[in-house]
Amino acid sequence: MTTFDIVGEDAILDGSATDAYFERTETTLRHAGKNPHVVAEVTADQFPTGEYELLSGVKDAAALLEGRNVDVDAVPEGRLFDGGPVMRIEGPYLEFARFETSLLGFLSHASGVATAALDVRRAAPDSTVLSFGARHVHPSIAAMIERSALVGGLDGISHVAAGEILGHEASGTMPHALLICFGRGNQEEAWTAFDEAVDESVPRVALCDTYSDETDEVLRAVETLGDGLDSVRLDTTSSRRGDFRHIVREVQWTLDAYEEEDVEVFVSGGLGPEELRHLRDAADGFGVGGYVSNADPVDFALDIVEVDGEPTAKRGKLTGAKEVYRTADGGHHVGLRGREGPEDGEALLEPLVRDGELVEDASFDVEAAAERAARDAELTGYGDADD
Repeated sequence: MTTFDIVGEDAILDGSATDAYFERTETTLRHAGKNPHVVAEVTADQFPTGEYELLSGVKDAAALLEGRNVDVDAVPEGRLFDGGPVMRIEGPYLEFARFETSLLGFLSHASGVATAALDVRRAAPDSTVLSFGARHVHPSIAAMIERSALVGGLDGISHVAAGEILGHEASGTMPHALLICFGRGNQEEAWTAFDEAVDESVPRVALCDTYSDETDEVLRAVETLGDGLDSVRLDTTSSRRGDFRHIVREVQWTLDAYEEEDVEVFVSGGLGPEELRHLRDAADGFGVGGYVSNADPVDFALDIVEVDGEPTAKRGKLTGAKEVYRTADGGHHVGLRGREGPEDGEALLEPLVRDGELVEDASFDVEAAAERAARDAELTGYGDADD
């Protein structure tokens, strides 16, 4: 028994974090004296569909496969993919059979979250966008959520423990609960106490919609904190928003009228790409929660495509080991390994593990992955911000 319903790291690494039929497959193959040399590929779509997704989770997948007698090639984290494999594993099947469940989970969930993060990043490319969604997921996966949000290009995260794991300081100032603890009409006391208590390195962002009109609370926060106020945050409940864009514009107008235009306006609460496009020229920054953290996982599958050097595949899947390419016009192409690719094609699969060892130049730097995502998004026109 465990205190929380969490599958631990040891179970993932020893392969017991698996579907039961893989254990029975191992038992059967060993009984039959079979352990073929196979090529297996992780794929979402067989052919390009025109709908790109962003790859994440490769770091954890590499840690799972390292130390096993396999060679692995993978598309680097932060690259957009559309059809064909994102990872290829080659070696004795029993070396990795029982790890399929965890491998697909690492890639599927993280890629779904990263793709959603890229959606909102592209919706407001010139704004500060923070990940506020860790509260919507099981705490055991908060670090995965926050890392994938950063791979997608978001500017910051909110979860403290995840930040410690990732080496990325968490952002955040005050919730409505803080204002409510001081009582109705005492917002000034709450803002002042925060200013006096919290380290000066933390930006002074006053939450300004707890009890009264947003413009009223913003002006009161300005009067209370003066030049120390960096930003105000509006997290107005949807049932009270009305025309939220008008509210944000009114707050900006009022700050300008009172010569406080240096105070930025930050918006949060139930936001996705559509809302960011609607508000991006009115607000200075956004906190996005459920749209990113609750993203559907990418539906990856792992399929054997060669056995002992002979091409094979289940019905409906493409036989034979493959390569995937990105062309200069942003196209995504799939072809058989060993055949000539597109004339201007960049091969996306790169060596990751050789004979069980991570390749020397393997890197899982989150900032580099986010830069790759931004470049690929521009090249492919992903989530065009002008839509």
